[in-house]
Amino acid sequence: MTGPEESPSFRLAYVPGVTPAKWVRIWNERLPDIPLTLVQVPAAEAPEALRAGEADAAFVRLPVDRTYLSAIPLYTETTVVVVPKDHLITAADEVTLADLADEVLFHPLDDVFDWAGPPGEPAFERPATTSDAIELVAANVGLLVVPQSLARLHHRKDLTYRPVTDAPQSSIALSWPEEATTDLVEDFIGIVRGRTVNSTRGRAKPPAEQKQQRSEPKRSEPKGTRQKSAAAKSTGRTPRARTAGAKQQPKRGRPRRGS
Repeated sequence: MTGPEESPSFRLAYVPGVTPAKWVRIWNERLPDIPLTLVQVPAAEAPEALRAGEADAAFVRLPVDRTYLSAIPLYTETTVVVVPKDHLITAADEVTLADLADEVLFHPLDDVFDWAGPPGEPAFERPATTSDAIELVAANVGLLVVPQSLARLHHRKDLTYRPVTDAPQSSIALSWPEEATTDLVEDFIGIVRGRTVNSTRGRAKPPAEQKQQRSEPKRSEPKGTRQKSAAAKSTGRTPRARTAGAKQQPKRGRPRRGS
């Protein structure tokens, strides 16, 4: 639970390729008094940033250490190969790893794929970053296999990409330290999962305010009143009008004496 000693702010880390804008917008609408700070971190450093307390939660690339971190998988990306626009591969709508066997493929040090054996012909050396590898692809030195979001992040007019149908895929998840599941973390989980403000696990509004918005229970009418109303609707007459035409019983009085 959030303690009074904690700063009323939320730090959200995210790895390259993730666009957290829509979730940040909802946070600002629901919790305008609690600032959300974005921190971009390399994919390999995101779990350590959570361990070190540098962020309250993070969008990470799976897998993560589940003995320490909780994670909610969100989506799996399409894997693509980045090529120059005039490359022969652009003639196909999609390719396989076998189609890349004779190509020089870069394997940067920050590669997000855990290759058992990188496909294609190995490059002379491994680029330090994906961004460096993109520059080499633009220089017509080789090709690069990455998640689609990274191909879009490093978009260049002279490059394009095609899906690789049988390549490994990268999945994005929301993660946080299991032992630090604060109320603000729960709030952000609710936003990412699409919960409404008034959902049972939402915390965007104080409990007192939520109670005020609840509608009051309807007051029940006495049983006899409901029965009379139903009878009136079925006959079109009020109970008094219905009994007015009934045969009147003669009044009983004392017998008159004979003259």
